[in-house]
Amino acid sequence: MLDAVEKTWSDVVATARRTVADGLVVGTSGNVSARVDDLVLVTPTGVPYDRLGPRDLVAVEAGTGRQVRGGLRPTSELPLHLALYRATGARAVVHTHAPHGTAVTTLVDELPTVHYMAAALGGPVRVADYALYGTDELAAAVLRALRGGRSGCLMRNHGMVTIGDTLGQAYDRTAQLEWMCRVWLLARGAAGPLDVRTLTPGEMARAGTSLSGYGQPR
Repeated sequence: MLDAVEKTWSDVVATARRTVADGLVVGTSGNVSARVDDLVLVTPTGVPYDRLGPRDLVAVEAGTGRQVRGGLRPTSELPLHLALYRATGARAVVHTHAPHGTAVTTLVDELPTVHYMAAALGGPVRVADYALYGTDELAAAVLRALRGGRSGCLMRNHGMVTIGDTLGQAYDRTAQLEWMCRVWLLARGAAGPLDVRTLTPGEMARAGTSLSGYGQPR
């Protein structure tokens, strides 16, 4: 059990550092977590990711949120992470303040379907209603935006969050969502009086069916 916790913590830190390297967060904004049995390993609040090491592991109980390992305080977004683990089958959560995604949240209630990869996130990506960070209200808003099997959503005037079976999957979904937001903003800026062409629900459904068999067999 201990080895699995320590290995997962290493993956959490590596993923958090990757969000900075890829320009998805600035400073200590955003947070990353992963679940190991009944524990949630989560990045601490206010600590630059490049300073984190094995001794900085933060673990809380998934059910109660009680901190059981580590001396650093967990991220202020712990209520969001715990709500996602309780309400979904997720094993990993990635939350960032990615610039293109955050910009989109100020413009629309749902990201227009400019690309079929939206189907890989369960369908058109919704924008969760605004609520103060770190609150149960924000967690509830995100859960509403994820209804219907979505694995990612935008958060109004805040950022984005994705879930996955692994940290790698959750991170890939974050990167994909940020890319789609950038594509839409580019198209919107270039369109002028023209409408940005989007995929129909039928086209999205066919893409979703096709993507369900994409990649190598498990």
